[in-house]
Amino acid sequence: MRKIFLFMDTIFNKVDAKGRVSLPSDYRAIVKELSTEIVCYRSLSAPCIEGCLEDTLDKLATDIENATDFFSETQDNLTNLIFGDARRFAFDSTGRIMLSEKLLKHAQITDAAVFVGKGRKFQIWNPQNWEKEEARIRAEVMKNRPTLKTAKEAE
Repeated sequence: MRKIFLFMDTIFNKVDAKGRVSLPSDYRAIVKELSTEIVCYRSLSAPCIEGCLEDTLDKLATDIENATDFFSETQDNLTNLIFGDARRFAFDSTGRIMLSEKLLKHAQITDAAVFVGKGRKFQIWNPQNWEKEEARIRAEVMKNRPTLKTAKEAE
């Protein structure tokens, strides 16, 4: 049976002057089990950092190739912004990663960061920006009451 690994929870951590932040211990356990590094890039849709394992990015590459023409502008744009921006990060012996200035600036992170689990990926936010985004998301969900189809119903 395949073991399931999901990035979950919302965890606040300090960021030091060099841009180092501790990867949450549950996240580190997943990375240690499946890989040695995480991959991070600037989110395409929010002022935050996207993080995942490399195999998740590999699946995304396949999905982009299958959904778009190989020479299309759409594929070029997506791959330039995701893969041209992505970088591998290994964590040190204390569980920290050193985020690049480009990532920190995009997410407006200075001295604190919040890690938000999203299943196979996670996001890293400025805590104040996340608080506003979470409130917006909750209001939207309460207003629209989304429904999900089970895999069986989708067939």
